[in-house]
Amino acid sequence: MSEHKRKVSIASVSDTSDDHLYSPSNANAHGSAVALVKRPKTAGGSDSSALVHAVPKRSSGLQAPIMHLTGHSGEIATCRFSPDGLHIASGSADKQIFLWNVYGDCENYGVLQGHKGSVLEVQWMPCSERIITASADSSVAIWDTTTGERIKRGRRHTAAVNSCCPLRYGSGDSDAFISGSDDGLLLFWDARERRPVSTVEHGLPITSTAAAHSGAMVYAGSLDNCITGWDIRNLAEPAVVLRGHSDTVTGISMSPKTGNYLVSASLDNTVRLWDLRPYCRIPNRCERVFVGAPHSYEKNLIRPSIDREETMVASGSADRTMTIWSLRSGEIKYKLPGHKGAVTQVDFHPSEPIVLSSSVDKSVFLGEL
Repeated sequence: MSEHKRKVSIASVSDTSDDHLYSPSNANAHGSAVALVKRPKTAGGSDSSALVHAVPKRSSGLQAPIMHLTGHSGEIATCRFSPDGLHIASGSADKQIFLWNVYGDCENYGVLQGHKGSVLEVQWMPCSERIITASADSSVAIWDTTTGERIKRGRRHTAAVNSCCPLRYGSGDSDAFISGSDDGLLLFWDARERRPVSTVEHGLPITSTAAAHSGAMVYAGSLDNCITGWDIRNLAEPAVVLRGHSDTVTGISMSPKTGNYLVSASLDNTVRLWDLRPYCRIPNRCERVFVGAPHSYEKNLIRPSIDREETMVASGSADRTMTIWSLRSGEIKYKLPGHKGAVTQVDFHPSEPIVLSSSVDKSVFLGEL
């Protein structure tokens, strides 16, 4: 079966020595999108250009069922949909953050530069106009995606910052966020303040962070194989410790609709679903264990996700696929190939049946379910 690809924009990346650079007008010179469309065959097996064939009913507004986004020159560690579902941000070992449109040609409309190390996590703030980034250069930054301005750069960590997260997502606060680092510190930031407003000393490297929608509770995954939660009204002692993983927790994510669940991925080759409701009857709060998304010797920080309706859980894996399970039954619903390297992060679109994935193969896939 022949495969027809339509290239939207292809150009080389120009070198720059600027510490902080945003290139909106010619951003598509950095990245390109390819719509993957397959032409059906006739019964005899040859390609047909004369016959009109019925095609499956589309389930999303994407230009094609699968869009392949390329342009990063390093491994992509993170990717996220904006809360309004119109944009994507991706961060890479090339120290850059790419901004993409979801619909149409998936144009790479902006490139944010300023980090001195790999971008390890990117998160959108509730307003869909700001993002926060965590980097191996020991800093965390908040950016305005409409102007490209770096609003704040936090440099209080002393080691790689593995994770960042909005603090009060449910209230629409686009100034407060947290960051977790290899230095064992969980820092609380306000974009209007110069220094962190609070600090938690965990003692072991923090690999991932998440926060309740209200901001009343924050969670951190770590090398201790646990997920530790703190009540922000009393940061002196943990309020809860979720135990069950037998190896390092690589990523955690809060359920987007109710905030009742937390999903975690670990180097023990499992993905776990935790019930955070106060009346949970499960002693260790682990409601379900998902298998089928293995890690490898690379030990990437693979980050899982829960869909908007809280019916599916997804994770990348070292086997170069994206795995999607039923949240209720734990059965695998989809095992999606396409990447040529480990899949580092998966995200669900906030309103349509679209999934997003990033990989060490330096590319991003958009696909409809």
